[in-house]
Amino acid sequence: MTTRLVAHGEPPTYFTFSGLAALGLPHATTTRHFPGVTAPSQPAAPFTSEAAAALREAGLDLARVAYAKQVHGAAVVPAPRGGGWAGAGDVLTTTERGVPLAIFTADCLALTLWDSIAHVLALAHVGWRGTVRGATQAAVRAAVEAGARAGRLHAAIAPSIGPCCYEVDEPVLREFGGAFGRPARAWFSPAREDHAMLDLWAANETLLAEAGVDPAQIENPRLCTACHPDLLYSYRKGNRGRLVTVAALP
Repeated sequence: MTTRLVAHGEPPTYFTFSGLAALGLPHATTTRHFPGVTAPSQPAAPFTSEAAAALREAGLDLARVAYAKQVHGAAVVPAPRGGGWAGAGDVLTTTERGVPLAIFTADCLALTLWDSIAHVLALAHVGWRGTVRGATQAAVRAAVEAGARAGRLHAAIAPSIGPCCYEVDEPVLREFGGAFGRPARAWFSPAREDHAMLDLWAANETLLAEAGVDPAQIENPRLCTACHPDLLYSYRKGNRGRLVTVAALP
């Protein structure tokens, strides 16, 4: 799908996806200029009142936000009714209108899946470990189990580290080989000895398609966090803040 990120503010405090916006999904993916985000490592609200005010114009009520302690796995945690702390996991789901789901990143992918007809929403945190452990497939499966159809899902991949900057070593190569075999080679390009550049975007686009998502309905602006330190946080580049992707069923 052809996509563009629509900037909000100057400098931008958050982006929206052109495709998701055209379809009416309230959502946002923030920049380093966004105010009031804290780490969701414990059952305490990860947003300040300043953050809530900033996202109100996007149609998101952060007083009802659902979030989890992300652990680089593939566990699915349903959002509590009315929002709040969901526990530990990397895939959040809901069928409740107006309850925002929040995923926090600083190089990893934040993946949004939405069936606009069945009114099912899933958000996932997917790094290399989550990719190997099946977080993307788990997100599609959870959406389908909640009533969605895989082929009807609209998917969006938030700004995250790109193949231009994501060098990994031999242990990571072995993990991918063990999980996916020879096909995983398509997601790597040569780097220095015993290292390779990993394309998490291509890997997860492939996994989404294999899980039944129509490739024409996958939005990926391919905006690399490591390439844009003035705009985005990148753990790899030592920028230890948090970006957040939030979406709620209309």
